[in-house]
Amino acid sequence: MIVTESSASTSAERNNKRGRHAGVPGPVPDTRWTPQLWGTLLVLCTVLFLDGLDVSMVGVALPAIQADLGLSTASLQWIVSGYVLGYGGLLLLGGRTADLLGRRRALLVALAVFAAASLLGALVDDGGLLIATRFIKGLAAAFTAPAGLSILTTTFPEGPVRNRALGIYTVFGASGFSSGLILGGLLTEINWRATFLLPAPLALIALAAGIKLIPKNSERAAGGHDILGAVTSTAALLLTVFTVVNAPAAGWGSVRTLGSFAVAALLFATFIAVERRIKHPLVRLGIFRNRTLVRANVAAITVAGAYISFQFVLGLFLQAVLGWSPLQMALALLPAGLMVASSGSLMGRLITRYGTGRLIAGGMGAFVLAYALFLGVDTASSYWRMLPTVLLLGVGFALAFSSMNVQATNGVADEEQGLASGLVQTSFQVGGAMVLAITTAIVGNEVIQPGRVPSAFGPAIAVITAVTLAGLLVALLGVRQGAAKPEPSVDSVPAERELEEVYS
Repeated sequence: MIVTESSASTSAERNNKRGRHAGVPGPVPDTRWTPQLWGTLLVLCTVLFLDGLDVSMVGVALPAIQADLGLSTASLQWIVSGYVLGYGGLLLLGGRTADLLGRRRALLVALAVFAAASLLGALVDDGGLLIATRFIKGLAAAFTAPAGLSILTTTFPEGPVRNRALGIYTVFGASGFSSGLILGGLLTEINWRATFLLPAPLALIALAAGIKLIPKNSERAAGGHDILGAVTSTAALLLTVFTVVNAPAAGWGSVRTLGSFAVAALLFATFIAVERRIKHPLVRLGIFRNRTLVRANVAAITVAGAYISFQFVLGLFLQAVLGWSPLQMALALLPAGLMVASSGSLMGRLITRYGTGRLIAGGMGAFVLAYALFLGVDTASSYWRMLPTVLLLGVGFALAFSSMNVQATNGVADEEQGLASGLVQTSFQVGGAMVLAITTAIVGNEVIQPGRVPSAFGPAIAVITAVTLAGLLVALLGVRQGAAKPEPSVDSVPAERELEEVYS
């Protein structure tokens, strides 16, 4: 692993304290976690599960929402885009706020806001208010996601113990997404409002458990408040996501789109200038000298962008072309979700043994094959023709998702774990928005007719495959450079003792 000199020093100090020794790891005995430690992990897993659940459930309910509230297609897409705008635009601020103001406090406050916005969304009858609740939920998720991940990475020592915890944690995120597809199909049959209502009680239960179980020593990082950096970075990300989402409708070459991109670029340049000069920056730019962190974020961009775009095309193909119901589509993707859901403890051991780089490369390779195989699917194809793509998607997520989160946070000092978590979550959201906007632009102008595959589907799948291939090449480059080595083993006894000290 290649890290900066300062982060390597910090990591070495932590590793010495926790009893880590160098060398190729051997078998690592299971450590006994306290009930409260398991409870904390379950709370954090529930929060991540809610993020995935909310996105996928609402996506299934969109046609029913449009019919009930009389929304236009342009307005309807903002029910999804409003969430992405708040989530992707505020993640960096959310991650650094967790570091500065306290991770536990940031998580619990944002979780309460998420629950309130969920309840309000189930009650409103106006499309504009519904979109506003989605933006607020995205804003809350921008604080819960990095706060939750940074609580995990600062509670569980780096190495096999953390790998095991992250393996379980990330499985809940993927399971929430796959479960949301099925629950969304079932609940929409009752009423679309049920898809907005369900997350509210789950969030309140997680909030009550978090107040009791999450340790109060989720410390604040030292440093001042970079107000100008927070304003410029948040404005730049919000404007970038807003412009990308709106570009297919406004036109990629329109004055409005090009002007918005120019203003966003100016804001980013201002942000970088501020961060270089301020004593306590919102984002320490030196963190990007950690090459493994950068590669993890590139992988996150390509994985999220390609998969979300593929799901968009697949949904149109299965529902609009083949006439499948939302529930049939959800059940078709269920094997992939089950594979990911059952991989949690296994992934922790694989990461410890083989290292994150090799597993990310393997997962990206599975994604490339999955999308490439789908290029030959047409209206005459049976589900069994599509099944290899579904199974390869499950393999890709199982190998890559946990590994990306581990790679994005390893070697990062505890006081910057919120920042590192915010960066990788930002990459997921912004990558998804950007590639989806390109895919929508490719297929958006063609009329979709039942029983006929639109000519734009082939180019759209080809773009999705190319994006994933680019991510694979970056991952392979890291492996070739010897940057992603197997994780060193950890003396499980000192690690376990440290965990017990947290809760003593």
